[in-house]
Amino acid sequence: MAALLGIVFPVAITGTGQLPVNSRCRPRTVVRSSNSNDRQTLFNRIAPVYDNLNDLLSLGQHRIWKNMAVSWSGAKTGDYVLDLCCGSGDLAFLLSERVGSIGKVMGLDFSCEQLAVASSRQNLRARSCYKCIEWIEGDATDLPFDDCKFDAITMGYGLRNVVDRHRAMREMYRVLKPGSRVSILDFNKSNQSVTAFMQDWMIDNVVVPVATVYGLAKEYEYLKYSINGYLTGEELETLALEAGFSSARHYEISGGFMGNLVAVRMMHKCRGALIYPSFGVLRLREPILYYATPLHISSYGNMLI
Repeated sequence: MAALLGIVFPVAITGTGQLPVNSRCRPRTVVRSSNSNDRQTLFNRIAPVYDNLNDLLSLGQHRIWKNMAVSWSGAKTGDYVLDLCCGSGDLAFLLSERVGSIGKVMGLDFSCEQLAVASSRQNLRARSCYKCIEWIEGDATDLPFDDCKFDAITMGYGLRNVVDRHRAMREMYRVLKPGSRVSILDFNKSNQSVTAFMQDWMIDNVVVPVATVYGLAKEYEYLKYSINGYLTGEELETLALEAGFSSARHYEISGGFMGNLVAVRMMHKCRGALIYPSFGVLRLREPILYYATPLHISSYGNMLI
């Protein structure tokens, strides 16, 4: 039997404002479409069991894919980095390990419940690098940051559900330093009929039944429709280039069930100062070189048997 799909819901970021660590949700007067309100309710509802379901449904493989996404971002010691749609914080924690205690990680999400879980997880971690993370409640299409601010950006399972993807991509381009990368992990909308069929079958016959045990059947039924409404790898590359990125490449992973877009912003003057990226920042290397474990090799090309 093939390995279960890694289920990490997308985050639709449509709110504004900030949520400092350990603070509660604040009432806001932001007008959203009913669709966005439904998604916010969904993510607040699944927050308590979000991590457990991810581990169960992916057999832990989602951690491998997230490590790959962070590797592709090019984040390094001392960097100032951003994790969009941070959810309960998995990618933000991995980024903090890369940038160290002298770096800084901003984790932005629209779900106050997810951010509360992320903050609680942070408080349980002793390493100094985890103290460099700041959680913000915000809007992916209107980021509360200055131009050319970040050395790297990651986005895990989020772009698929942002209402205005073009605007979100342009915002990522705006706040990214020239010569730096954005790494976007999500489900892959495959052009292969067999892969697409397997995705739908796994969601209907494995994912939804498991979620039903947690009382979340309706929340996880939405997943299939969001994948069908997403962009193919080629379309994601085009989206990034239209937003201004100088190069973009989409990698299919885990037998084509997952995908990761890597886009690079060309180096140029930013607000009058020439930004020099670190040596080799434009070199896109396969993360399989970094995580060549038996589990990774199996999940990279074919699903586990």
